[in-house]
Formats: sequence, C-alpha cells, structure tokens
Amino acid sequence: MKKRLLIVAALLALAGAGLAVYKLRKPVEQGQIVLYGNVDLRQVSLAFKDSERIARVLVQEGDRVHAGQLLAQLDTTLLALRVAQARAQAGAQNEVLHRLEAGNRPEEIAQARANVQAAQADAQLARQQIDRLEAIGNTTEGRAVSQQDLDAARARHAVTLAQLESARKGERLAVLGPRKEDIAQARAQLEVARASLALLEQQLTDAQLNSPIDAVVRARLLEPGDMASPQRPVFTLAITDPKWVRAYVAETDLARIRPGMAAQVQIDGMAAPMTGRVGYIASVAEFTPKTVQTEELRSSLVYEIRVLTDDPGDHLRLGMPATVRIAAQEAATPAP
Repeated sequence: MKKRLLIVAALLALAGAGLAVYKLRKPVEQGQIVLYGNVDLRQVSLAFKDSERIARVLVQEGDRVHAGQLLAQLDTTLLALRVAQARAQAGAQNEVLHRLEAGNRPEEIAQARANVQAAQADAQLARQQIDRLEAIGNTTEGRAVSQQDLDAARARHAVTLAQLESARKGERLAVLGPRKEDIAQARAQLEVARASLALLEQQLTDAQLNSPIDAVVRARLLEPGDMASPQRPVFTLAITDPKWVRAYVAETDLARIRPGMAAQVQIDGMAAPMTGRVGYIASVAEFTPKTVQTEELRSSLVYEIRVLTDDPGDHLRLGMPATVRIAAQEAATPAP
C-alpha cells in the first residue's frame, strides 16, 4: 500500500513538473521572447554652485518635487549687503555718465564767459598802467618813474594776457562739453559696475537650490548648518519618467528585436502586466551580469536592451526584478 502511494506521489510530482515546464516554455513555443532584468531609472545629484552655510532645507526623502520648486537655501546675509553696495556703485557711475553726456549747463558756460570778460578787464588795466608810466617817464625824462616800476607793470600785463588766454580756452571747453573719450571711459566703467552687480545677483540667485525637473527626493544628504560646496550634493533625486527595465538578450534572438517594438513588463505582486516598448539595443556584446537569472550559461555573450515602461501608478522601484515579454507577431516582423 505504501509503495502504491509513493508511486502515485511520484507520478503526481512528475506531472506537476511537466506542467510547470510546459507553462514556462509555452511563451517560447508561441514565439514570445522572454527576458529577465531589473528596473532602472536616472538619478540627479543636486549641489549648490557656491560655498556657504546652509540656512534652510525644505523637503524630505520621498517627497515629490516639481521643476523650479525651491528645495534648499544658503545663508545670504553678507551676499545681500554686497549686492546693495554694488547696486549703489553702479547707480553712482550711471549718474557720472549722464552728466558727461548732458554736457555743461548754460550757467557754467555763462560763468566761463564772465571769466573771459574779467580777464580782459585785467589785461586792459595792466596795459593802461604801462601807458601811464611810460607817459610820465617821457615827460620827466625818466626821473619820476623808475625802471623797476616799468618792468613790474609790463610783467603784470603779460600775466593778465596769459590769464585772458586761459579764460578763453576754458570758455571754448565749456561750450564744446566733455570729450568723447571721457564719455567712453565713463560708459566702460558703468559696464564694469553693472557686470559686478550682475555677478553678485547671480550668486544671490544661486543661493537657492531649485529642482530642475519633476522627481522624487531619494536622499537628503546635508542639513541646515552644514557647509555646502559644489563638490557636496545636498539631494539625490530619482527621475520617475522615463523608467525602463534593463534586460539582456541572447545573440540568437537579437535579430528578432528592434527599437519601438511593443513589450509587456511583469513584476512580482502585480497580476496585470505593464505596457512598454523597446527603446535601446546595445551595439556591443558583453558577458551576462551576475544579477541576471537566465537558463543559458552565465558566460554567454548577450546584448543589453532597455524596455521603456509606462508606469502612471508609480509602482516600479529602482532595482526591482522584472520579466519582459515581447509579442511573437512583432518579433517575427523584419526590420524596415
């Protein structure tokens, strides 16, 4: 009796094994290509561009963030003061340029002309003094006027003539206004001041760390009070779209797969498979990675493929094992 039970149990076990092998091989017999791989996605490491102490960190691990969302901020106390100083310097230089471009005011030109008239009056007075001394000297045959007084009057007249010429030059400069070289120099100095201000304002903008894309915070690496730098990431973000399954196809099936082919992705714990498509096929063969479980020898050469997967419910996680099936009809269709 026991022997019969053992025989029946053995037969049932063989039948079950045969049924399992049949089910496992059924997709292959129907022409499907079955691949095994893992879910993969891109990650972004975010760091500040400048070195400063972190003032605020606004998100946690697992939070969903959107493009442009503020994630963290540096201490900007000193930087804000430097920005204010640079803005004031640029404003002062801008006024200097405006003054040069506007030229001299009418009152300044009138003042220059008045200086010319005063210099003319001084020159005339000095000339009259010389004439008076010479007349007295001629009348008294040089006894009433000394040669020293006459020389002093003539020197005074020469000085007034030089002052008159200087006043006339000043009047001409007042009428002509500033030189174009001075205006160009002032304009260049204004550009330097504005560039310095723009640099500081950009540093003030860079003190805020914003998300570049829609993603999920995978790791929060620094906290408020830590010293940030371009070499120290603050967050690691996981890009949830696109997601793909990294799988490996044997050389014998390579000719049956092409980019754009429809595929189904099955993961443990989900009854219904997800839709996907072949997005990338490697052009260079490699040895099968140890993480891939296949029925072939591990030393055989395979080609990496990426199957882009539609995951609106966000069920796929990085590294999750998945099974990829490619329909026989599309696999048998030759590439265009």
